[in-house]
Amino acid sequence: MPKFNEMFELSVEDLAMIENSLRKSLEELSSEHRETGDAGGVEREGNIRQIHDLLGKLHNQKIFFRPKDEVYLGG
Repeated sequence: MPKFNEMFELSVEDLAMIENSLRKSLEELSSEHRETGDAGGVEREGNIRQIHDLLGKLHNQKIFFRPKDEVYLGG
């Protein structure tokens, strides 16, 4: 039985491209959902949920910069 490759070599730019593509797909699925109402809703909602979950996983793996020597003014 084949095994999955557990070593990935993705750059920050690669991950940014993946994240942007997921956001674009999410935007398209959401607009379709608004336009058609409930037609095809279960499958589309499942896809939207999967994309949200994956975007959340990507977000949680980011390391955000906070200056140590200054007061942090963030939004």
